[in-house]
Amino acid sequence: MRPHRLHRIFEPRSVALIGASPRENSVGYQVLRNILDAGFSGAVYPVNRNHESILDRQCYPSIRDVGEPVDLVVMAIPAQRIPEVMRECVDSRVGGVVVISAGFGEVGPFGQQLQDEIVALARGADIPLVGPNCLGVIRPTAGLNATFAHSGVRPGQVALVSQSGAFCTALMDAAESGGRGFSAVASLGATADVGFGQVLDYLSVDARTRSILLYIEGISDPRAFLSGLRAAARLKPVIVVKPGRHEAGRRAAVTHTGGHFGSDEVFNAALERAGAVRVLTANELFAAANILSSKVRVTGRRLAIITNGGGPGVMAADRADELDVPLATLSAESIDALSAVLPAHWSHTHPIDLLGDADSARYEQAVRIVLADRNVDGLLVLLTPQGMTEPTACAEGLVEAARGARKPVLACWLGQNQVREGRARLEAAGIPHFNSPEAGVNGFGYLAAYRRNQDKLMQAPPPLSSHRPPRVQAARAILGTAMAESRRALDGVEARELLAAFHIPVATCVNARDPEQARAEAEAMGLPVVMKINSPDISHKSDVGGVRLNVREAASVPIVYREIVAAVAAGAPAARIRGVTLERMAERPHAREVVVGIDRDPVFGPVIRFGTGGMAMDIYADTQVALPPLNVFLCEDLIHRTRANRALRGFRHLPGADVQGLVDILMRASEMACELPEIEQLIINPVLADEHGVLAVDAWVAVSAPARTGARYAHMAIHPYPPGLEYSLNTRDGRPLSVRPIRPEDAAIEQRFVDGLSPQSKYFRFMYGMGHITPAMLARFTQIDYDREMALVAVDGDGTAEASLKAVARYVANPGGDSCEFALAVADEMQRQGIGSQLMQRLMALAREHGFREIEGEVLAENAKMLQLCRRLGFSIHRSAQDAEVMAVRRAL
Repeated sequence: MRPHRLHRIFEPRSVALIGASPRENSVGYQVLRNILDAGFSGAVYPVNRNHESILDRQCYPSIRDVGEPVDLVVMAIPAQRIPEVMRECVDSRVGGVVVISAGFGEVGPFGQQLQDEIVALARGADIPLVGPNCLGVIRPTAGLNATFAHSGVRPGQVALVSQSGAFCTALMDAAESGGRGFSAVASLGATADVGFGQVLDYLSVDARTRSILLYIEGISDPRAFLSGLRAAARLKPVIVVKPGRHEAGRRAAVTHTGGHFGSDEVFNAALERAGAVRVLTANELFAAANILSSKVRVTGRRLAIITNGGGPGVMAADRADELDVPLATLSAESIDALSAVLPAHWSHTHPIDLLGDADSARYEQAVRIVLADRNVDGLLVLLTPQGMTEPTACAEGLVEAARGARKPVLACWLGQNQVREGRARLEAAGIPHFNSPEAGVNGFGYLAAYRRNQDKLMQAPPPLSSHRPPRVQAARAILGTAMAESRRALDGVEARELLAAFHIPVATCVNARDPEQARAEAEAMGLPVVMKINSPDISHKSDVGGVRLNVREAASVPIVYREIVAAVAAGAPAARIRGVTLERMAERPHAREVVVGIDRDPVFGPVIRFGTGGMAMDIYADTQVALPPLNVFLCEDLIHRTRANRALRGFRHLPGADVQGLVDILMRASEMACELPEIEQLIINPVLADEHGVLAVDAWVAVSAPARTGARYAHMAIHPYPPGLEYSLNTRDGRPLSVRPIRPEDAAIEQRFVDGLSPQSKYFRFMYGMGHITPAMLARFTQIDYDREMALVAVDGDGTAEASLKAVARYVANPGGDSCEFALAVADEMQRQGIGSQLMQRLMALAREHGFREIEGEVLAENAKMLQLCRRLGFSIHRSAQDAEVMAVRRAL
């Protein structure tokens, strides 16, 4: 397989510095000094037409004069000169470019024009460009430090990727003083070409990187960002810090990078869906990286706290409450066991206070008992160095009790001199330790968040339900009518028709255009009724006097009609009034009011919103968001994260509401977000939920052209599981197989399939002698990004416990996006049955529909059967220029 597009940026064999300088206070001098001092073993070419040599190195007038292939070019020259130099790099076919210089998009229209010009040149030649306005890149194991930073960087297992060069230098300095290292450092600056997505994609398969730290100010390509982030987070922890959580920070970030910024809560939702963990401060980055890079993992969120001092235990409990980390409820058996070994006046509740005279035996016994409790998912052990405490001995007791534990054990030995040796014992035993109770709870919080977000990452919902599919064409006609009339919103009747098209339970209403028609409609449907203004220009009807509830007498209906119209005319004189709608008054005394909505984030596109509804929606601001597409798991998680969840579960005289009905509405809203990119905003408020079911009683829908257009689902940040691709094929001996796109839950059958291939079949597929498939490879194969890759699986007995995978055909987009690379594997016992040919034909058709112009691959020269298949399918075949034992196959689509 071809090297990653960024390989020659992070692993160059040669580096040219354009703008090298002998002036010690210049960027060009510092970058060259760093490259030489870091011990780079490849060729280094200083480029400056005004000097013959710099730092005892021959200097070249231009990149053309080097006369040798150059993998990496670093530019530290004025912005105005860079387009000309970029053309020279294109002519010289360099491998990659890092533009350190500023003066581009961040300074205004002229700078943006320069930036667009160099990006167009780079992309036209398929040269990855990092920057501009960046610190540079560092790869310690390659001896590469192509930055102007003054801090040294030692090798490590954590990668740092940042838009801010200043943040990089600060974190590098902190790491150096703390004895930490990095596997790679990449300052991306304006992310004009190479963005977070591509770097994350590279680091996801980088063997030297165990965890990734990101500093993000803004996202320019949300689909590529989430694609790379999901690829990386499947295989290793990704920890993110992002400023701009508040308005002042967002304004500063926009000024700094010139990027686009959306809602911070939507950014949070995107990170959670991608399996990453967010921290709020730079100080938390390393702590999160350390705990997540360890082998410690959790299966739940219930934390137990053991302490020998009440104060630290209370501090830990407070922090747990702030993070929504529930304290475990100890079983009666655990309480009895603790009471048998602890003094009579121990706390008997959380935090578990062993008292100030606790010795190592007391710590060891308590830890064993608590870890054995089924209600406990993790344990934080605190110690303060009191007069009768031996911190080192207690640490040894904790180590002994935690040996072989299947639950995470974290420790906090407070103090300095007296606890130093105890901390060393904990570190040697691999028990994560922290300097404060709050930091210890944070550590468990990272583990819990990582587990929760990894569960979300595994979800691959389809865009539409197979049960009662919505009437999508009817819905599109409703939106099309409004947009053809240049309306920004639907009226009340249209909004309800839209909900009904997606099978959302909605109160039936009729529109009356005059008071007498209103009276006739009210008598026909039966009193009491609710009357509401019908206007596409009013989203909050109650705010302008546009709603009357419980109108019980027919004679009152005309009067109320006139009152509503008059109130709206006074409160919203510019609003277009289409009449007044009437509906039966819902008599539901136990109903709770919630809101379901769709918002369009300027960065990540459509999001689904849920929370407390009715008049309380604005008072309590209790809503949460999630990125579509959603399934039951994601909908239930969204509901659980709101305060409305408590009211829905039942309380005192109130029976529990129909939560499953709310899940159904959320999934239907997700379908609308997937299929109707014209929806700018949807507010279903209130939705009444009680023990009898759910009912939407009002809705408002705003429409506009989507920000991103193109292929189906181009407006979404996460591509849904592709619908309608399932079909059946028959082998030559008549055996039927089910064919469909691969899903994350196919990991087990994928593992059995790969492990069951013969050594020769494995060698032909992977081009090396592979044993068992690794968990990282398994995740990579089954948790794919349907936007840039496809894997079709042929399954025998699909949907049954005995299902077995018989063949896999996949393509992955190449850098540049106009071609893709394919791979094919067929089980040994199923070869010569025509499966490979049928799968490849379908795969090529899908690649063509996706917009790829060419499909290519690499086949071992000795793999005669695969080469024969390629010839039959119309591929051209040539010997690879890089490897004589490999044949390059290619076909236009």
